[in-house]
Amino acid sequence: MLTQILFFILDTICGLLTLVLLVRFAMQWARAPFRNPLGEFVIAATDWMVRPVRRMVPALFGFDTASLLLAWLWQVVDQGVSLGFSGMVLAVSPAPTFVVALLAVLEVAKMGLYLVIGVVVISAVFSWVNPYAPLAGVFNTLTQPLLRPFRRFIPPLGGVDLSPLALLLVLQIALFVIASLRQSVLPLMLIS
Repeated sequence: MLTQILFFILDTICGLLTLVLLVRFAMQWARAPFRNPLGEFVIAATDWMVRPVRRMVPALFGFDTASLLLAWLWQVVDQGVSLGFSGMVLAVSPAPTFVVALLAVLEVAKMGLYLVIGVVVISAVFSWVNPYAPLAGVFNTLTQPLLRPFRRFIPPLGGVDLSPLALLLVLQIALFVIASLRQSVLPLMLIS
């Protein structure tokens, strides 16, 4: 039971740090303003680890690669420790290390998809309830680049924008694909 509690705490800490790093990456990608409560929280929660890494890992094509790398590393720690203590990783060798790295990539992708789902839902709620709320602009800035391709093909129906529903459908399909990939990667751990 103590082991399960420790795994839960590790998973929660690694998951929250990964999520905040992904929010930082997304806000910089969408050029969302950081001068708001959400942006200030993200900077305060991640600056201590992003600034030193940024000296070694430069941005590529305008993407904050330091935040993305750190999100992946937190998931490598989480997946490696969880699989190591469960007995699936018995030694450090190339095959299990590669599988842990691949599982971490899939976990970061899954968390990124969940983040996008949450941002789209929050943006839709803001548009219905209070479109002039202080954080509504941040969420709109984050969703606009993702909804733009859908809005080209899906016109508003009776004044209601259905593009968020189409995006959510695509994101759910992507989550199914990631779950399937994860299930196909786990047997590789047992073979090696």
